[in-house]
Amino acid sequence: MRAFDALPRPLRAWMAQAALPWSPTSCRRIWVKAQAQGASLEDVLARLDRAEQRTLARDRLSRLALD
Repeated sequence: MRAFDALPRPLRAWMAQAALPWSPTSCRRIWVKAQAQGASLEDVLARLDRAEQRTLARDRLSRLALD
């Protein structure tokens, strides 16, 4: 819980509404990398959304392959 509490408020808010149970470490990695590249808050959150969508798509494809 300490790792989650140490995250920036917008990142905690994003995690609270995320469809997947992201780890604070994974989210922080994306956050720090995006900010180091000069991304705005909106851009960082969009990157997180895209990462989640890619993960969900990969999961759907995995399930289809098993059927």
